Amino acid sequence: MPKPCDLQINIDGQQIFLLKEKVISKYCGGLKKILNHRKRRGHGKQELGIRINDFPGGPEGFELVSMFCYNNGKIQITEANVCLLHCCAVYLGMTEEILSNNLLQQTETFLERIFNWEWSDTLVILKSCERFYAYADGYGLLEKIISVLAKFVQNSDSNLLMSSSPSASSSSSSPDTNSAKRFSFSSKKTTPEKLKSTLSRKAWWFDDLATLPPNIIEKLVQAIGAYKADNKDLALTRFLLHYLKLATQTRVVNCSNNSEYGALAETATYGVISVGKKMFSCRGLFWVLRIVSKFGLSRDVRRELEKVIGGVIEEATLDDLLVSGHDMGVYYDINLVIRLVRVFVDMNGSDSDDGMCLQKQKRVGRLIDKYLREISPDQNLKISKFLGVAECLPDSARDCYDGVYKAIDIYLQSHPSITFEERTRLCRCLNYSKLTFEASKDLAKNPRIPPRVAMQALISQQSKVPTTDYVTETPRVKPSQLVLYNEKTRNSITQEKKDMELNIDKMQWGVIELAKLHKEMNNHVSKLILLDPARTSSSPRFC
Repeated sequence: MPKPCDLQINIDGQQIFLLKEKVISKYCGGLKKILNHRKRRGHGKQELGIRINDFPGGPEGFELVSMFCYNNGKIQITEANVCLLHCCAVYLGMTEEILSNNLLQQTETFLERIFNWEWSDTLVILKSCERFYAYADGYGLLEKIISVLAKFVQNSDSNLLMSSSPSASSSSSSPDTNSAKRFSFSSKKTTPEKLKSTLSRKAWWFDDLATLPPNIIEKLVQAIGAYKADNKDLALTRFLLHYLKLATQTRVVNCSNNSEYGALAETATYGVISVGKKMFSCRGLFWVLRIVSKFGLSRDVRRELEKVIGGVIEEATLDDLLVSGHDMGVYYDINLVIRLVRVFVDMNGSDSDDGMCLQKQKRVGRLIDKYLREISPDQNLKISKFLGVAECLPDSARDCYDGVYKAIDIYLQSHPSITFEERTRLCRCLNYSKLTFEASKDLAKNPRIPPRVAMQALISQQSKVPTTDYVTETPRVKPSQLVLYNEKTRNSITQEKKDMELNIDKMQWGVIELAKLHKEMNNHVSKLILLDPARTSSSPRFC
């Protein structure tokens, strides 16, 4: 009759194993010490019970150990279970000191072949460590496996950088071709254009590694030697951006407070900063900013990324600037745009005479005017923020201020409750001399614009219209200056005369229009003064 089980082992409070003490003690040095200690304390005649909490792999891991012990020290070791068996063997002290060719020795022998494994096998082993990550990390398994994985990635990077033709790119699309070869950088020069065309494609390992948790990805990055500020690896940077984008779409994580993802975001950002506009377009840089901002970048890293973006903001579009913000309820990140434009101004000079810089400033000026019109309806937008955007560029960046006036009008329509003083303050960003006649005319009739502002706009327009009478005087011509004109010359002079008459008519029409506006503004100001008893001074006289 077989001897009954005399040992109970409770694993993590989930499952109880009934075992024979003699069988388990033969292989497990750790359990043997515990049992001997219990016997010395007088528990020898009772059924022994042991509770083990936080066992590697839980009940599944201990079941594999039991199978090994009851099968005379034999078990089938595979890529899927070798890490779990190794951690269990270390945890239970299943060493050569207890028994020759024990479980620990068998798993170590199996792991010696790790550098000859294929990509898929290495990935399977790494994924199996997720359930007992702390033990795999503490026992040195992760470091060993990730070093193998890092070589795959680095070799893929080299091959990807060398492939510049469609035929060459096929060699980097499979892990089998990469595991059989070791690549080195080509001696030929690799231009930024060639890099952009090759690195825009995803490497074959992107989606495979995207299924791994962030702590393992972080160790992989460290093994490659491209962690945080050390990251100069272009392919790795693109993978990290791909990984972080998927994390925001498919994983339930609190990105702003997650330190694991934060380290990866910082590493990706440093990689982008290292190559800047050579590898990323302006739109691409804004795309990067949108991704990494969700993971709580440090202020210094964010500032460096904004320097890169600010240096090429003249290439941006309105959609690029519309980055979501959460400051005081404002829908868009206004402070970001202000910082980017200030970086741009610092790089290109606030009053530069350089023609190229001036062209860039004017492109940014037109962009900012569009941005102002887009953000003006926001009910939470403060006047100080509006002015911060409008005034972050020098006056030379705008040939015309009509766009700024339109943005002000939209803001006033959307914020009807702001005071008279606030309206006046809002209009301080206008340069009246750079308003077109039509914009000045509209401004003068606009009931939302303070009268003093309207007067200043009209006065600036009046100075543009010449007040001298147009008197034509026939010049005296000496007989020696007389020239015989042919028919073609006579027609040319006639056309010039017609053009001059047309211009004079336009100027006279402008004077008439200004006179009408003056009369309307006098009536408008008089009404406002009657409504505002605090104003005791008489209205300015238009002349």
